[in-house]
Amino acid sequence: MSEEIIVAHQTDNISGTIQASGAKNSALKLMTASILGQGKSIIKNVPDISDIHVMSAVLTTIGAKVDRKDHELLIDTSTVDKWETPYNLVSKMRASISVLGPLVGRFGRARVAMPGGCQIGARKIDMHLIGMEQLGVEFTMDHGYLVATTPHGLHAGNIVLEFPSVGATENTMMCATVAPGHTTIDNAACEPEIHDLANFLCEMGAHIKGAGTSSIEIEGVPLSQMHPAEHSTVGDRIEGGTFLVGGALLGGPVTVTGVSPKHLHMPLVKLRQMGCDVDYDDTSITVGRTKPLVATDIQTLPYPGFPTDLQAQFMLLCALAKGNSIVTENVFENRFMFASELMRMGADIVIDDHHAIVHGESHLEGAPVKATDLRAGAALVLAGLEADGKTIIRNIHHIDRGYEDYVGNLRKLGAHVERETLSDEEISALE
Repeated sequence: MSEEIIVAHQTDNISGTIQASGAKNSALKLMTASILGQGKSIIKNVPDISDIHVMSAVLTTIGAKVDRKDHELLIDTSTVDKWETPYNLVSKMRASISVLGPLVGRFGRARVAMPGGCQIGARKIDMHLIGMEQLGVEFTMDHGYLVATTPHGLHAGNIVLEFPSVGATENTMMCATVAPGHTTIDNAACEPEIHDLANFLCEMGAHIKGAGTSSIEIEGVPLSQMHPAEHSTVGDRIEGGTFLVGGALLGGPVTVTGVSPKHLHMPLVKLRQMGCDVDYDDTSITVGRTKPLVATDIQTLPYPGFPTDLQAQFMLLCALAKGNSIVTENVFENRFMFASELMRMGADIVIDDHHAIVHGESHLEGAPVKATDLRAGAALVLAGLEADGKTIIRNIHHIDRGYEDYVGNLRKLGAHVERETLSDEEISALE
């Protein structure tokens, strides 16, 4: 048995320009929404990452035909004839729960295996169910499968989410698209990916207003009025933000194109507070640094607050900044697993419940570490570029879930990093 790893070496600086991929968290939901289009939809600007491959397989198992050409997907859902998704695929990725709303909208029923993915928190799906129950959906559990039925048909509802959950907002919105009557979703998630999904649904024939705000209004249309559409995925603000952190870490300047600065407002504010130079126009952002990093406090919140998906990357910056920082995680309770790996490299971090007290000006040294989740893995590679010596990052399948050719893009910026394959003996030596 062998294992693929990433090896990062200390790098004086990275600089240059990177084109952001399409947003993983949008493309996955656009793919499931195509179920409602009942024909051949085209989705452009789709990243070539493992999560997209898994979702393609999920759609294929229910009867869809998925063809890829470069960064474009042609998804034919006219042949979808099943409403059950298998455990062996769904267990790999939590986003696969997003087939629930479209399947119920199309067939009035669904049987979906409980999802898996990064182990960064409970990520309960209760809110998905509560929202859809208001639309006439009834749920039962059957040996690890969530079974949805609509014994009295779909109907409109007035839904108030307990928390602005992205997944719950998306599933409820897709289901409500074909539920007769006027539906409202209050305390809805406001992420750019929500707005992107709503745009695609409207291009397919839906009537949705307010997506991207906390109050969404949906006028249900008959399923027969939904049709295929062509759509380009919004740029990935998290991937872009990760490369910008690289510029802040090592000096840059690093420019990311294809991402709106409006979608990274709070991270850019924090980068400026930490002493970085930040410039941007409508479609590109540049971050560099000529002064020492300065400590700042971070607390993750739903959009437009600071994104939890950039928390690990900024914790790395805080570990090197002058002064002490407090990082507060309000979204996922297990996301501080990253801190223990960074501490192996020399960071001085104390965890207190959902707060991390980060003592700055740490000296990082290369060490064997493991990616505990997608974003932690990306941050550990950046840490390896700062650390003395060589850093070996394992469990890099997490990184492959959300970053297309992460190593290749870092190398374009001048990073000393490569992918390698370890033998059994070499793996044992690291353990």
